[in-house]
Amino acid sequence: MTELATTWDGLPISPEAPFGALIVVYRRGVAGVELLVLHRTHNGPTYEGDWAWTPPSGARLPNEPIDACARRELLEETGLTLPLQATGQGLDSWAVYTAEATPDSAIVLDAEHDRFEWVKLDVALARCLPEPVAQSIRTVAGLLRL
Repeated sequence: MTELATTWDGLPISPEAPFGALIVVYRRGVAGVELLVLHRTHNGPTYEGDWAWTPPSGARLPNEPIDACARRELLEETGLTLPLQATGQGLDSWAVYTAEATPDSAIVLDAEHDRFEWVKLDVALARCLPEPVAQSIRTVAGLLRL
């Protein structure tokens, strides 16, 4: 029997694609449109390389519907329960969703993240590495005309 891959905290990852979901959360306020990015704790608070900053995202559990995965990851990582919109974008291996938050949405981080920021599109694209992560954000921004 083949052992399943696991997440950073030991949960099994679906052996079938899509393996997870990324949710581009945005809000509209007096400063314009801002995107939510989360900083991962894994490499410490000063780390700024690949996977340091990402939108809410995470792995799909075995047999978990991808929409349920996206809702679960958004809630676990941010405390938010927002209507999600599948984009049909991303890779076959990773689904991409959007969600609009209100300007006063309260973010409650999980243990995987040490901070969050609401940033402009150009900042999110610069921080969210590697390039496939930024490309998902760029694609959603184009779809939504952000």
